[in-house]
Amino acid sequence: MDAKEFISKTVADNPVVLFMKGTAQFPQCGFSGRAIQILQACGVKNLVTVNVLEDDEVRQAIKDFSTWPTIPQLYVNGEFVGGADIMTEMYQAGELQKVIPQEAAN
Repeated sequence: MDAKEFISKTVADNPVVLFMKGTAQFPQCGFSGRAIQILQACGVKNLVTVNVLEDDEVRQAIKDFSTWPTIPQLYVNGEFVGGADIMTEMYQAGELQKVIPQEAAN
């Protein structure tokens, strides 16, 4: 399975996926750390994270997949939501909480 297939399958098979630098327990950049904090504040418990620092092919492929140049990248129900800034704006406006599926908050 190549990187693009891996990304496509991961996004399709999981309700909430965050492509990030590091892990949820040990984010490796401030933006990834902020994204995790926002998702936790939204009550997300069933979160799949992909550490792009572990695979250069995935790191580049996710940027091509979304046509978004930065990491982290959030996908909900197979749809690209955005990066840390968009997540922050949506959370502050109460919009992100509305798009998180119920099964991800259990």
